[in-house]
Amino acid sequence: MACLSHCLGATSLNHQTSNHYQFSPRIFTSNQNHWFQGGNINWDCLNIQLQHRKFSRGSSRKASSLATVFNCVSSANGVSTEEERVVVLVIGGGGREHALCHAFKKSPSCDAVFCAPGNAGISSSGDATCVSDLNILDSSSVISFCRDWRVGLVVVGPEAPLVAGLANDLVKFGIPTFGPSSEAAALEGSKSFMKRLCDKYGIPTAKYQTFSDPISAKEYIRDQGTPIVVKADGLAAGKGVIVAMTQEEALEAVDSMLVKGDFGSAGCRVIIEEFLEGEEASFFALVDGENAIPLESAQDHKRVGDGDTGPNTGGMGAYSPAPILTKELQSIVMETIILPTVTGMAKEGCKFVGVLYAGLMIEKRTGLPKLIEYNVRFGDPECQVLMVRLKSDLAQVLLAACKGDLDGVSLDWSSGSAMVVVMASNGYPGSYKKGTVIKNLEEAEQVAPSVKIFHAGTALDKYGNFIATGGRVLGVTAEGKDLEEARDRAYQAVDQVNWPGGFYREDIGWRALPQKQLSTKV
Repeated sequence: MACLSHCLGATSLNHQTSNHYQFSPRIFTSNQNHWFQGGNINWDCLNIQLQHRKFSRGSSRKASSLATVFNCVSSANGVSTEEERVVVLVIGGGGREHALCHAFKKSPSCDAVFCAPGNAGISSSGDATCVSDLNILDSSSVISFCRDWRVGLVVVGPEAPLVAGLANDLVKFGIPTFGPSSEAAALEGSKSFMKRLCDKYGIPTAKYQTFSDPISAKEYIRDQGTPIVVKADGLAAGKGVIVAMTQEEALEAVDSMLVKGDFGSAGCRVIIEEFLEGEEASFFALVDGENAIPLESAQDHKRVGDGDTGPNTGGMGAYSPAPILTKELQSIVMETIILPTVTGMAKEGCKFVGVLYAGLMIEKRTGLPKLIEYNVRFGDPECQVLMVRLKSDLAQVLLAACKGDLDGVSLDWSSGSAMVVVMASNGYPGSYKKGTVIKNLEEAEQVAPSVKIFHAGTALDKYGNFIATGGRVLGVTAEGKDLEEARDRAYQAVDQVNWPGGFYREDIGWRALPQKQLSTKV
């Protein structure tokens, strides 16, 4: 049914149709960051074989699950009973998921980390065992995997499986899952749903109207004037928001969504809302259905170009903490936006369990926050800076959320700062070339002990070189005693990466540290 294969000193897992289990010589366990050296492991833990062996399913050494292996190894390492430990499956394969895997690897109670599908960087780093061919949109396959490998916590990274109902199905089968139901995921899956919730429960947001008729939408734009914002109602991979500075741009956005169908079903309805002037910020809270606790503050850079110019992207960099989100402002966000949302969702009959990612605008006119949008998963690239700063046991915190036990939970964070600089393929967010070779990643990570490169869109070519397979490809992350030191280290690492096919913004953090601009190039 399955086998583990060696990959650059780490492990990856592929489903196969053979009737045996076979392991590569090295299996990563998160406990104390140990590599267990050896070949196959007797599934009853009677002995450890130092040579490759195949055990038939029908033999007395029947395979029960990989979790048994990790628990046996943990016992040998001085870790006690299975009940105190958990095997984690992270769903997704981007930079956000790499950061989550990295955090779980550091969690004292985490026995093993799987990532499906994962990517070459996650596997080669040893942060998780990648399950490259598990269909994450097929709930039955995910459930079978969790049962086979005794997964005790599933964390869903991207939004598509959530909207498709993966969390619903996993919870139904008794598998603890950190991520909202498909009904609750409508907070991200439908902007009109989110706006109606704001209206009903008094959550501050931009003035808006919803349209499915292009003529009516254009009339509204002409009446309101510009600048104005046009949004596709559904999921559009982070590209369904057009900030139109001119009437022509706004009308073209309506045609793109409602007439030409450029965004498919996601654009069959549009939200047209007022343009808010101010500074954007990201606010994250863990939610257990009734309670919510805030994460540390973070701020990202959506625009592709320096000085926050050019089209929107999924995010070109981020930093934490975000000075604009003062403690006072964080309290206001919790009281006026997050908690009313949690209460409202419960009253609507779809309790929210997971992470609420509120995209905020701190209005220049009032200094108060308004909700721009909700995402129902960790932000990318904000997750990267949050996970390197988190000191708490992530596995136990998220399990508490799954059980409705967040009340009284507190989180520990590093006292310094972190920054991530995204390296993207030339041409992004438009068309870009795939397969360009990336070199010197090891040298980049050696710039400072606090540097970590998270992979978002990489694979290995036949020569063992990392190649780019996506738009946003790498998240070069660094910590420092303050934001300036974190930025210096991050850009020093970026400067070591040899990737002619990529680019990056040179000014991540400029709002927080405007007096110093870096000028480095790939």
